Amino acid sequence: MLRFLPSASNLDLTGVVDILVVAFLVYQVLMVVRGTRAGHVLIGILMMVSIYAIALWAGLEALRSLLSFIVPYIGLAIIVLFQSEIRRTLARIGRKRWLGLGAGFRAPESVNEIVLAVEHLAQQKTGALIVLERDIGLRTFIESGVRLEALLSRDLLLSIFQPGLPLHDGAVIVQKDRVAAAACFLPLTTNPALSAKLGTRHRAAIGITEESDCLSVVVSEENGRISVASFGELIQGLSVPDVVERINRHFGVERPTPVQIGEFAADIPLAHDTGPKPREGRAAERVQP
Repeated sequence: MLRFLPSASNLDLTGVVDILVVAFLVYQVLMVVRGTRAGHVLIGILMMVSIYAIALWAGLEALRSLLSFIVPYIGLAIIVLFQSEIRRTLARIGRKRWLGLGAGFRAPESVNEIVLAVEHLAQQKTGALIVLERDIGLRTFIESGVRLEALLSRDLLLSIFQPGLPLHDGAVIVQKDRVAAAACFLPLTTNPALSAKLGTRHRAAIGITEESDCLSVVVSEENGRISVASFGELIQGLSVPDVVERINRHFGVERPTPVQIGEFAADIPLAHDTGPKPREGRAAERVQP
């Protein structure tokens, strides 16, 4: 530190900007690997580099020679071990609105149809997973399922998730007002911080949101609870109005005013009297990575 202090007086605006940019990049890297298995791998790599530097400084030739065969391959190991985190970070950079560019994502035009289907599936305790595409395309996952390219409707979703039918297992991917594909295979999250009670459907809902900026709506076949996942975070035990609010918030749609609600009251999905009602004061359960 004493060696760098004399040069601190010569620090200009360019140097300050350079330091801030480097600090921001380091912070972003730490935020990406925080709470994941990649964080422990990164600590192990830093330990290897530190031991190599100590061996080089202390003149431990045997240890330095041994580590000299490993350290040159650390760069390649980082690319292989952190490929999912690197892909996720690049996707986040790509969806940023730099100078107002990149905006313009739209919510599905048939949100009410989705909500009505989800409400019915929850009452019947029928498992379902619906993925709503935003900025980042889901073509890779669409090709893994059965392409439909059908107009989105409540009846279509109920037919797809009917137990015993071929398209029941897997996810439905929605693009704007169309069902792009059904029975799609999604990547499962590998976050060790998640509860072991979460099943494959919920882990797939979280996994796809870690890969892209989509939103997933899940219905549990065990208890009929509705959950919403976005950006690697799962919110469980939501009511139908909560699902609508989270979809609108995710896609940047303004909430309707009281006048709009009065004019279009028939378009607002209401819970049936026979279905389970959420208890007052019951907070949604949050599952964070």
